[in-house]
Amino acid sequence: MTTRLETTPARAILRRHCTGLSMAELAVVLGMVAITSSLAAPGLHRIVQGQELRVAAADLYSAVQLTRSMAIARNEPVILTSNDAAGIDWSRGWTVYVDRDNNRQAGAGDDILAVRATLPQGVQVSYSFASPAAPQYIAYNGAGRSCSTTSSAAARPGTLSLFHGGGIRRIKINMLGRPRLCNPARDAGCDGVAAPP
Repeated sequence: MTTRLETTPARAILRRHCTGLSMAELAVVLGMVAITSSLAAPGLHRIVQGQELRVAAADLYSAVQLTRSMAIARNEPVILTSNDAAGIDWSRGWTVYVDRDNNRQAGAGDDILAVRATLPQGVQVSYSFASPAAPQYIAYNGAGRSCSTTSSAAARPGTLSLFHGGGIRRIKINMLGRPRLCNPARDAGCDGVAAPP
């Protein structure tokens, strides 16, 4: 006796759905993916820039706090300067150190406490302190007050401003030397220099 398999409607439907995509259907799907990606890319880029700015500002704020706490712990002046040879470009990173040779530059004879490498591409830092002359620096005396390198009694309040992708973060140092990290978009008293063009 011979058994004959009959094709049922369910098998025919299953066979039709497993055949794959046509070239036209694939082109439509790939086009939709390309359009969605191009619409999402600028928003993603802004998110990345915002995160880079927040991290850079937090790192610089931590360096200012470290400078102050090490000055108190050691009971001697500790300095924070940019790694730029001219002493003005903070986007090249910074160094926290005890300036043994009194030249306001981290060198071989100094006690190097921390070093930060270059900031992400596009992050800019502006410096606005009582004495804007190069090399720019932030110094703390043994009492934890911001000071001049020539006089530990001369207070040096000021502001470091970080800019990236339209975002701004500021580190404000008051007369007592206390640093504060703020966002001018939502924090009162977070004024400073305008963003560079």
